[in-house]
Amino acid sequence: MANTITAVLPSLYAGLRQVSRELVGFIPNVQRNVSLERAAVGQTVSVPVVPAATGGNITPASVPPDDGDQTMSNIPIMIDKSKYSPVRWNGEEQLALGPDGVMYNTLLAMQFAESMRWIVNQIEVDLAVRGATSASRAYGTAGTTPLGTAGDLTDLAGPNRILDQNGASQIGRTMIVNSDSRFNLEGKQSVLFKANEAGTDGLLRRREMLDLQGFGMGFSAGLKTVTKGTGAGFLVNNGAGYPIGATTIAVDTGTGTILAGDVVTFAGDTNKYVVKTALAGNQIVLQGPGLLQAVADNVAITVGNNYAPNIAFSPDGLVLAARAPALPDQGDSAEDRTTVTDTVSGLNFEVSLYKEYRRIRYEVAMAWGTGAPNPEHIALLLG
Repeated sequence: MANTITAVLPSLYAGLRQVSRELVGFIPNVQRNVSLERAAVGQTVSVPVVPAATGGNITPASVPPDDGDQTMSNIPIMIDKSKYSPVRWNGEEQLALGPDGVMYNTLLAMQFAESMRWIVNQIEVDLAVRGATSASRAYGTAGTTPLGTAGDLTDLAGPNRILDQNGASQIGRTMIVNSDSRFNLEGKQSVLFKANEAGTDGLLRRREMLDLQGFGMGFSAGLKTVTKGTGAGFLVNNGAGYPIGATTIAVDTGTGTILAGDVVTFAGDTNKYVVKTALAGNQIVLQGPGLLQAVADNVAITVGNNYAPNIAFSPDGLVLAARAPALPDQGDSAEDRTTVTDTVSGLNFEVSLYKEYRRIRYEVAMAWGTGAPNPEHIALLLG
């Protein structure tokens, strides 16, 4: 199908708009994994997980204690997406934009930006979904946008406490918030934009958000409302109950679904746990480190409401592997191929040129995968 260029003839170029770009927060802040980037699409790479350390009392003896063996586990991660976005022109279409090529090149640059935007948005959504469904626990009230009380940053302290309790690194923590939470930060937290209180006029004058409570602040349009399962009336089903640290919880009596990413609470325990594995076989699986309080048999389980997530994590919580799609050793029919860096996301895209019969086709491409090797180092701030 030919391009429709009536709306972009040279006479209309004086009013050219810039390509719109959504907010990108996750891509620049998550960990990049080089070994994963070398994997083929669909190939699993195992990221090792070291178990918690144990020890004992020192007792002098002729030989050291016969201990120290550990059972390692791993988190499987794979590159599971390989996408392209095409741009195609024929000679007549190029000529219609003017013989000097200026208008064509300007429009082509915008098309490339749109293609990158399309792919970047998918990667950002994948990371947002991965973060929301992999978080260890949650803080805040579902359905209520956080950070709405002037001078009160408790909503940042809550996720920090979760990460502290889980042993996440204090260095390099990031908080990615959605547009509603950003509105509250910029519009209601006067302590941040009053230069005499904040110590800078960056937010007031230039909308610059500095680190807050140890978090590098980021903003993402990829954060979407999480719709909860329909589960209701479930009870813990284990005569002995479950101890601190348990993650697999048997349930009974209830109806409906409990989905991965749902936030659940147990009667008598104020902690908000994120579900790792959806209800199946009358069991749910919580993200690590599991229960912070022991629960008894027949304790009521409540599935929280739909929520708009904000996600806090340390650098090893989320991982992105992004690379150019693989080519056969012999190459393909592309006449030219280069790498272009997207200035918004910082990702390197492969751009290829294919010469066809009286027309040319460009292709912007990327392969990627996401993972959460350390879910304990991810926390939700509900909105």
